[in-house]
Amino acid sequence: MVQEYQSPVRVYKHPFELIMAAYLRRFPKCPLIPVFVDSEIINESQSKDGSTLVTERRCVIDIEAPRLLKRIAGVDYLYFIQKNTLNRRDRTLHIEVQNETFSNRVIVRECCNYTVHPENEDWTCFEQTASLDIKSFFGFESTAEKIAMKQYASSIKKGKEIIEYYLRQLEEEGVTYIPPWTPPVVADRVPTRLQLHPPSTARPIPVRGANNGPDSKDPTGPTELLAGSPEDKLDADYIRRYLGDLTLMQESCLIRLRQWLQENHKGKIPKDQHVLRFLRARDFNLDKSRELLCQSLTWRKQHQVDFLLDTWERPQLLQDYYTGGWHHHDRDGRPLYVLRLGQMDTKGLVRALGEEVLLRQVLSLNEEGLRRCEENTRVFGRPISCWTCLVDLEGLNMRHLWRPGVKALLRIIEVAEANYPETLGRLLILRAPRVFPVLWTLVSPLIDENTRKKFLVYAGNDYQGPGGLVDYIDREIIPEFLGGDCMCDIPEGGLVPKSLYRTAEELESEENRLLTDSIYKSASIFKGAPYEMLIEITEASSVITWDFDVSKGDVIFNIYHSKKAPQAPKRDTLGAHGIPSLGPVNAQLIDKSWVLGQDYSMVEKALVCREGESVQGSHVTRWPGFFILQWRFHSSPACSASSLPRVDDVLASLQVSSHKCKIMYYTEVLSSSDFRGSMTSLESSHSGFSQLSAATTSSSQSQTSSVISR
Repeated sequence: MVQEYQSPVRVYKHPFELIMAAYLRRFPKCPLIPVFVDSEIINESQSKDGSTLVTERRCVIDIEAPRLLKRIAGVDYLYFIQKNTLNRRDRTLHIEVQNETFSNRVIVRECCNYTVHPENEDWTCFEQTASLDIKSFFGFESTAEKIAMKQYASSIKKGKEIIEYYLRQLEEEGVTYIPPWTPPVVADRVPTRLQLHPPSTARPIPVRGANNGPDSKDPTGPTELLAGSPEDKLDADYIRRYLGDLTLMQESCLIRLRQWLQENHKGKIPKDQHVLRFLRARDFNLDKSRELLCQSLTWRKQHQVDFLLDTWERPQLLQDYYTGGWHHHDRDGRPLYVLRLGQMDTKGLVRALGEEVLLRQVLSLNEEGLRRCEENTRVFGRPISCWTCLVDLEGLNMRHLWRPGVKALLRIIEVAEANYPETLGRLLILRAPRVFPVLWTLVSPLIDENTRKKFLVYAGNDYQGPGGLVDYIDREIIPEFLGGDCMCDIPEGGLVPKSLYRTAEELESEENRLLTDSIYKSASIFKGAPYEMLIEITEASSVITWDFDVSKGDVIFNIYHSKKAPQAPKRDTLGAHGIPSLGPVNAQLIDKSWVLGQDYSMVEKALVCREGESVQGSHVTRWPGFFILQWRFHSSPACSASSLPRVDDVLASLQVSSHKCKIMYYTEVLSSSDFRGSMTSLESSHSGFSQLSAATTSSSQSQTSSVISR
């Protein structure tokens, strides 16, 4: 397995030339790096004007490894080749390192860059990438990998300290300024290698934290760029200021996941704090974190969660009877949410409002919590990424264990766990009654183990003693109903009048509307059972538009036209074989007896769409009639060449998991005159997840335009 590392941008608040002078003092050997035994220059060349200097060194490294492993490997030292390219004109240093020892068994690659800060020419940026691929190592591959990663992490940590050590040494020697390189005046004079100029006091070395440059308002790190721009890079000081102390590998995972989103995700790039939460939820496993995050981003788009706080209005009944609200912050600066669950009529709220409204309420609370964390990060000057929840259970009884209410609670927990991981810093459960263990048994299996560790439960008045509430919340903000002096603006709750209850039919109808109010719909495509959608066109020159994301598998997208209406779709029974379907097979609109070119025709060239792609397009209809949009499972030619009739249907039923694709789609029919002016047309790119590129391919033959966002 290849181990990769990507560093954040580390900023030295010193000019490039001074950094280079400090860097050169590391050679031929550096006493501050004990494992760096020695180095020698094996090749050196310089351009005619002296602007570019290329230096190759052989470096000797003494790896801290068990003596037995060294004896088995037959070496005491490791040799690496380092190639440095110094461009004095552009003020850059590019470093490439690769291993010479065991190069047929282990591949080590490292690339470092020193560049001038883009917003302050008196500062220098440093970036570093590396990879380690151990193919074979005498049966000790895992041990060698751990030793190498530990050694490398230690070296990275010391790198900045060493540069700053030599900068102080230069300052003690009186070297405070080295002018930038300029082309030689005399044509026949060839400049020598980098030389330290005589001491000068013309310009002092910028002091860390001085009020100059782009971060004069915040000396802890440079200004963050807008998320999603290709030039956006994380600064190490920014990470410490806004995200917290991360290990080197955690920083690397964050940067790599962020880069992957910028390169592959076509919608809004989530904020760094949000990306970091998903990494923490999966213990910084990059693949698992990426999968969880992508699923959440798709969910946010489908339900338009980004606009929830601005568009959703809480029903008055919810404002009167939902006994929860935000209340100051805890001792760590985390936003504090207080919920008097024991005073809440959960059955009444579910019967009067429905499960979906309560779910939206919790989602809005989570979105508000994210905003409050950002605000408190700015106010307290330290990273705050989660909140504290105080739950008062006084009054909790068997009424709260009403099955539909528990069902609603379980669903809410499931949604919150999947889309708001690592947002709960601490959960304080106060005045837990005897019935609480029953409720805990029901909900605890759905709660992540890391989250369960954050629960603190107090029975009776135990919260008032040592180790109780005052350890986590300042005494002056403890609510009055818990014995404090602070007024807490939370509804007192009470029983919801039964006159406000709604019938089961009303709740079902309401929930169906709420569950499907997204403009996007989901569909599954099985091998041998495509997903088909019928659109009836009564006026020629109408415009059919589509926008879909392929979330799993590869599909083939087709559009067909027929003058006759397809029969009402029926569940397939595997055709002439008479075998009933054993699994969820899509209803088919195109009759098996239809002949392509006679009963129906293809109006668009088949389009292969890969997993992760977002596809948008439009078709200007020539004739009225019935148009069928079809998404078909795409398999390799070897798999699709089967002469057995309807065998794919059997596979679709018996092997759903391995022969299944998923899409999320949106379609709309517009009149030709309204197409370009429609806010939901492709011209306006009204999609929170997909973006149209500037170039749109057109076909005069089919009068269509389509775009694939890759």
